[in-house]
Amino acid sequence: MVRKLPRKDVVIVGLGWTGAILAHELTDAGLDVVAIERGPWRDTATDFNVAYAPDELRYAIRKDLFLQPAQEAMTMRNNISQTALPMRDYGSFLPGTGVGGAGTHWNGHTWRFFPSDFVLKTHLTERYGAGRIADLTVQDWGVSYDELENSFDRFEYLAGISGKAGNLNGKIEAGGNPFEGPRSREYPLPPMQMTYAPTLFAEAARSIGLHPFPTPSANLSKAYVNPLGIAMGQCTFCGFCERFGCANYSKSSAHTTILPVLMRKSNFEARTECEVLKVDLASDGKTAKGVTYVDVTGELCEQPADIVLLNAYGLHNVRLMLLSKIGTPYDPATGTGTVGRNYAYQTNASTQVFFEGKNFNPFIAAGALGQTVDDYNGDAFDHAALDFVGGAGINCIPTNGRPIAYRPTPPGTPRWGSAWKKAAKQNYGNTLTFSSQGSSYAARGNYLDLDPTYKDRFGRPLLRVTFDFPDNDIRMSNWVSDRMQQIATTLGGKQAVVGRARKGWNSVPYQSTHNTGGAIMGTDPNTSAVNRHLQSWDVPNVFVVGASAFPQNAGKNPTGPVGALAFWAADAIRNHYLKNPGKLVQA
Repeated sequence: MVRKLPRKDVVIVGLGWTGAILAHELTDAGLDVVAIERGPWRDTATDFNVAYAPDELRYAIRKDLFLQPAQEAMTMRNNISQTALPMRDYGSFLPGTGVGGAGTHWNGHTWRFFPSDFVLKTHLTERYGAGRIADLTVQDWGVSYDELENSFDRFEYLAGISGKAGNLNGKIEAGGNPFEGPRSREYPLPPMQMTYAPTLFAEAARSIGLHPFPTPSANLSKAYVNPLGIAMGQCTFCGFCERFGCANYSKSSAHTTILPVLMRKSNFEARTECEVLKVDLASDGKTAKGVTYVDVTGELCEQPADIVLLNAYGLHNVRLMLLSKIGTPYDPATGTGTVGRNYAYQTNASTQVFFEGKNFNPFIAAGALGQTVDDYNGDAFDHAALDFVGGAGINCIPTNGRPIAYRPTPPGTPRWGSAWKKAAKQNYGNTLTFSSQGSSYAARGNYLDLDPTYKDRFGRPLLRVTFDFPDNDIRMSNWVSDRMQQIATTLGGKQAVVGRARKGWNSVPYQSTHNTGGAIMGTDPNTSAVNRHLQSWDVPNVFVVGASAFPQNAGKNPTGPVGALAFWAADAIRNHYLKNPGKLVQA
């Protein structure tokens, strides 16, 4: 028996960054909003208390804040000739669970993608010819950087981002990123104070003609009060950002920027430990009626609503669309269909430089404290003579020196015993690490669909991920690794180990939780699942907001564009959809 609940104006699936932003904006517009979150309630004071927040075993090793396969597993394969098998433990990427979502445990890198990234297919075709991207399925976003600039600005000021502008209204500013798109005003806070490792890295990069700048950080350089009146504290460089909640109220998240205001509103309700099974559609399949979910007691509930917003983690957004039969599933054999199309990831490599007599003191750190070089990112450099498109940022961001997992040792060191102990002790403070974070360009064979064999505890098919690094991206990453070798040589040190990318994505070791695509945005309903306002082409009272909308991924963390898209979609709903419900863009 299904318990039918009183109707709401809006039902939101997932209460992370985007869910909180949309809930705040739409309750401000006078709508009655309920958010349904699969995981538990989390609050800074009670869940990330200073007495136990820096518990490496609990949070970093046992992954307390992350989705567990018992809740929802996924199956993985590299190509369609293989049989996908379930992940028994999340490794390559770590989706969050609970209020705050993945924005609770992130490091805090907060980027704007380049203007060319939003019109990528057009830009690359005009500059290099269509043949250069013949093996890729990259697309334009359907919205430009200039259109999103105000939304980027709103997110950065909500979160109190620390950084230095490199392009103010078209004027290049010293000390910032000269390759970024123009921004209307400075960051709300100045850059973080640099520690020794990123300072040394920046000096080396600058000496060979590169343009290092402070990484934009959601770890606050100063105390801050955001536009909602919520006060945040200055980062204390504790080194417990990634995989942890912030006990100091100094890492931007939904908890520290929105929820203290949102939870006081009489027209907002959050229901936790409730799992949405599907979006309920009308008999014609063209209108959503609400959602069906299982509540904390195990009871099946139906929540009617006039508007349904999918604000879960990107992979979960796609799965819910497929389970609810919203849109046409993508078929890699024919290249047709939209839901599941253009799944992309991130193409990374790392470099370690081992010194003698240095003291980098890695325990004094923060998730986004560091320096970045964007000279080789996106299309900031000429690819005419190269055999790839795309690029990578090179980042020196020493995030932590935590006692269990941080044990840098040179190649050839035994994995245990007295020799290992000696090497671990010698290299703990003498190792400088930097890495490339590269673009992941969509390819026809990389996609998401429902697994035909494996099911979850409710009998629903698991999400199947089919992915391998495209040859284009492998060539790009290894070319950037050659540039990292130049920086490593300039730094000196007794030994440098430069990572190289290779085919054969492995889902076991951690790489990045920057999963994008599958419900991509665009201007053509034949090649995109949602329109430029994140509205489903097929079911216009459903909006799908998150990194699932990216047609491909750039060489930067996705949270900045995700936050901007949340404000962009909120504006479309408030100022256009509510006045005239229906399709905001005609096909």
